[in-house]
Amino acid sequence: VQLQASGGGLVQAGGSLRLSCAASGRTFNMYAMGWFRQPPGKEREFVATISRSGGRTYYADSVKGRFTISRDNAKNTVYLQMNSLKPEDTAVYYCAASDSHYDTTPYTYDYWGQGTLVTVSS
Repeated sequence: VQLQASGGGLVQAGGSLRLSCAASGRTFNMYAMGWFRQPPGKEREFVATISRSGGRTYYADSVKGRFTISRDNAKNTVYLQMNSLKPEDTAVYYCAASDSHYDTTPYTYDYWGQGTLVTVSS
């Protein structure tokens, strides 16, 4: 499966952005999906994940209550709605697909998109 992330940009603190990740190739609903991010000079970290059906989600504590992951299997797309953004949310955001299950660890994921940059100014 190929993944194409989009929707990043520059936003002021307190603002919102919605990231999208479009998938092509194999049947999208065969994959659990995740969002990860890599802040400048730091390691890649887990943000959110969603099961194949969309019925189960899980979030990093740092984004819980502010970010929402969702998917539209008819459109082969997963989304990350980001509200109340903070400067510490600045990072390159990556979407990823897992053949097995939804998880917080990047090693579970088999396919990765190219990343989209989110910059939150204070």
